Amino acid sequence: MESNNEARSTALRAFAVLEHVVRAGAPVSLDEATQACSLPKPTVYRILAMLHEADLLQRDPLTKRYVIGPRMSRLAIEAMQHSMLRAQSHAVLQQLVDEVRESCNLTMFDGAEVLYIDRVETTLPLRLHLDPGTRVPLHCTASGKLFLCRMSPTKVRRLLGQGPLKRYTDRTITDVEQLLEQLRDIRASGIGTHDSELFEASVAVAVPVCDASGSIYAAVAMHAPAARMSIEQALLHVPALRRAASAIAAFLLDSGEAEAEAEAEADAGRPPARRRRSSGTA
Repeated sequence: MESNNEARSTALRAFAVLEHVVRAGAPVSLDEATQACSLPKPTVYRILAMLHEADLLQRDPLTKRYVIGPRMSRLAIEAMQHSMLRAQSHAVLQQLVDEVRESCNLTMFDGAEVLYIDRVETTLPLRLHLDPGTRVPLHCTASGKLFLCRMSPTKVRRLLGQGPLKRYTDRTITDVEQLLEQLRDIRASGIGTHDSELFEASVAVAVPVCDASGSIYAAVAMHAPAARMSIEQALLHVPALRRAASAIAAFLLDSGEAEAEAEAEADAGRPPARRRRSSGTA
């Protein structure tokens, strides 16, 4: 029978592999997961198979690479919707909407799509309604381009294919090389844009929510109808979006640090220390 320590070690190894795939930003191979997690290849193979069987990961039958599965996506949405962090980030989005007077959302990268984690709609009558849980493409959305811009050209091609990419409007970029050129500019500016590329007559700008190392793990975006705002006017709201992104990052990072400290203290046999949480404002 497996001891408690062995079971704990197995669970932590499985979580490490799952965490690597979630954070990778592109489909992950067995060899890449093995190297990143510093585990024996047979162990990683068994873990990936187990996670795939549980629908926590999906495996591309052609490339044999792994991405987040539907069960993991549902869990991420539910965790965000039922946590204190969701209430805090929602309050920041509401403040942002009150300031810019247009709809704003919080998104994350999920497999080969952008996933809406939360959204606050403008009270103005002309608006594009999108619910939390909505998925949109990467190559023609402001948030999606932010997630893509941190990937190497090889990873972008592997994720999106060689093209032509799916066209949604007459302004959708369908050529991969043209998209890569735009992604280089977005990486330099740190601002993703959408100018009627997925939805006709609409504009959007997005900024990253980054961790302490500068890695993007979410994005804050603003949408507006083109009849009310041009892309140039939308870019004027970037400072407000960046303040909101910094506030949300502070909540998430503070929570992660608190959990890490509690785990370390529990392992050392000490009761969790009281820690004053910092408050972020938009």
